[in-house]
Amino acid sequence: MEVQKSKYEGIYSINLKNRRLIATQSITPGKTFFNEKTYKENNYEYREFNPSHSKLASAVIKKISLMPIKKGDAILYLGASHGYTPSFISDIVGKGGMIFCLDFAPRVVRDLLFVCEERENMTPILADANKPETYKNRISQVNLIYQDVAQKNQVEILIKNLEFLKPKGYALIAIKARSIDVTKSPQKIYREVEEKLKEKLKIIDQKELDPFQKDHCFFVCQKK
Repeated sequence: MEVQKSKYEGIYSINLKNRRLIATQSITPGKTFFNEKTYKENNYEYREFNPSHSKLASAVIKKISLMPIKKGDAILYLGASHGYTPSFISDIVGKGGMIFCLDFAPRVVRDLLFVCEERENMTPILADANKPETYKNRISQVNLIYQDVAQKNQVEILIKNLEFLKPKGYALIAIKARSIDVTKSPQKIYREVEEKLKEKLKIIDQKELDPFQKDHCFFVCQKK
């Protein structure tokens, strides 16, 4: 086994005899939350980051030009679900960072709470991402917004939350085409999304995530 740093901060490439995978260096060694495989080298523990379970991991595997999550960042994560991807972002930002993990489903947030209890840089928020006024007093200004809410108005949700993003901050959005319109081709939807995003943000790169995430496209944007 060989562990190497990748071109993305906090993401490692692990070369095994029969395959290559990506991973993060765990800030809670000895503890796993999603039955993910772990690997140890030089007293460090690395958690496998599966692209079939995460749009962010898919974008990394597909060689997105920029993955702007950095150590110490404050991040607003919209659509945190059970906390799979947020837990890996937690490894990347480290103990000096903070992730505001927002989801509207009580059952999901209950599961998320267990992960947050083990990771001091993650805080759960039960709220509707369509209504930022209901949680604006619970978060600080952030370096990056990660939007993974698969609803028809996905882009509008991101735009509503840009008030929390610092100047020149980044926005990552995973577009699920079938959640927007099942009658249009995914590529047509991606073009429409691109035009909407351009009104408020500078688009740095975009990648379709097939075959890992069917009918998904990942956009990396920056606040103008």
